[in-house]
Amino acid sequence: MPDTKPRVALVHDWLTGMRGGEHVLETIGELFPEAPIYTLLHFPGSVSAALESHPIRTSFLQSAPGVRRHYRKYLPLFPAAIESFDLTAFDLVISTSHCVAKGVVAAPGSFHLCYCHTPMRYAWDQEHVYFPRRHGLMARLRAEVLSSLREWDVSSSARVDQFVANSSFVAQRIHRYYGRGADVVHPPVDTGFFTPATAMRQDYALIVTALAPYKRVELAVEACVKSGMTLRIVGTGPELRRLERAAAGSADFLGRVDDERLRSLYREAACLLQPGVEDFGMTVVEALACDCPVVALGQGGVLDIVENGVHGVLYPEAGNAEALRAAIDKFRDLRSNFVDLRGRAEKFSTERFRSQLRDLLDTRRPT
Repeated sequence: MPDTKPRVALVHDWLTGMRGGEHVLETIGELFPEAPIYTLLHFPGSVSAALESHPIRTSFLQSAPGVRRHYRKYLPLFPAAIESFDLTAFDLVISTSHCVAKGVVAAPGSFHLCYCHTPMRYAWDQEHVYFPRRHGLMARLRAEVLSSLREWDVSSSARVDQFVANSSFVAQRIHRYYGRGADVVHPPVDTGFFTPATAMRQDYALIVTALAPYKRVELAVEACVKSGMTLRIVGTGPELRRLERAAAGSADFLGRVDDERLRSLYREAACLLQPGVEDFGMTVVEALACDCPVVALGQGGVLDIVENGVHGVLYPEAGNAEALRAAIDKFRDLRSNFVDLRGRAEKFSTERFRSQLRDLLDTRRPT
């Protein structure tokens, strides 16, 4: 770090729950415990005590009507809201962004490092997955909003001095959409907490994910029915009711679980399934840390984590339940071959993340 202690601001899209991005922010915040967090929205009590120990500065959207239940409907206002923050007092700005946080306006002469989880999926390559209805007045209005959002997303990327991607896959997306290079620093996983146990593994597959369309959980439901394997699903989201109807009692929907229960599930499951394309895949690392092999679509961030045939089984065909079923059957034939899963997970530890981030900040440079 420079000899003079920098005045640091942290910027995050919104604080409405503890997911992977919030755990990354929490770890960065430990390096700068006095730094304020600027965010579009904050629902008190929804994130960890460590995050809420920071001064939290919210945008004008905090008092918008109905924002607690429908904040995503305010998407057209997100760029103006993130640009409304006054960061002139700060020498170093660190944004953690999957939506608009990277578009914050830092002061001239300051340095803005963006830890990018992904360029916003719904504005770019996942638009048709998030918004399958393509006809009608609302669809046309939405298309215009997303077109403007894409223009803002590209132009505001020039405000970032240095991009850091959470995977090689995201680094490629940053280059494709922003024309920028990015260092890769994988997210921190608490491998000190997620550890193996001597409990006997049971013959069920596990999914840990938000129940959103692009996660493709319905493929896992269909594949497990065909393979005769029990499926347990941790997570909630807008797809819950549809998935419950599709499963017709063939899968156990566990909703949200605490960390201890999640660790127990990883320790007992035969394998973790990941049927969708993930930007990184923190749950994959958590599972490996508990000696739980992985069966996953061989695309996206998982390629930075899992070696096919060593830490689990990767299959190539997206959107194909039969390919996933075949991968599950292959896993059952090979399950005794998977070794050193824990050793692989330790390469993604919290300590490693802190060390790599410090090194980048010590040698920060425009990209």
